[in-house]
Amino acid sequence: MENNSFRKFLDSYLEIWRNSSLTDMKNIISEEFSAREISDGEIVDFGYEESVSGWEQGFAFAKKAENEWDLNEISVIPLGQDEMMAILAATLVIDGKKLDNVSLFFKTFRKQENSDWKLIRSYIETGVPYENIKKIQFN
Repeated sequence: MENNSFRKFLDSYLEIWRNSSLTDMKNIISEEFSAREISDGEIVDFGYEESVSGWEQGFAFAKKAENEWDLNEISVIPLGQDEMMAILAATLVIDGKKLDNVSLFFKTFRKQENSDWKLIRSYIETGVPYENIKKIQFN
């Protein structure tokens, strides 16, 4: 069963993303964050600093041209008592048109001692055709 505090947090996290709020995003990412991104078949591993830099670039692009984020929640999976995974699809809407491809994010969050949630891990597949998101199945 989905954790109510996580549900509230995830809604807030998605709003931070939609608003391209770098300050708020930086506060959510754990300094021990680790990630792997697959882009055009190339694997890139990175941590906190690279993640913040990536968000900064993405948010600047979104704000500059008044683009909007199209975020879709695919699933939320409890991994343990204090860890949750959110599977999200994200793309930009540019000049009123969604891009043909999305990035698929598998984001793991951990509840901290102060009851805040922090992003601790992420796995990202870029360039996924938008129509394939509708074909995701869970058995």
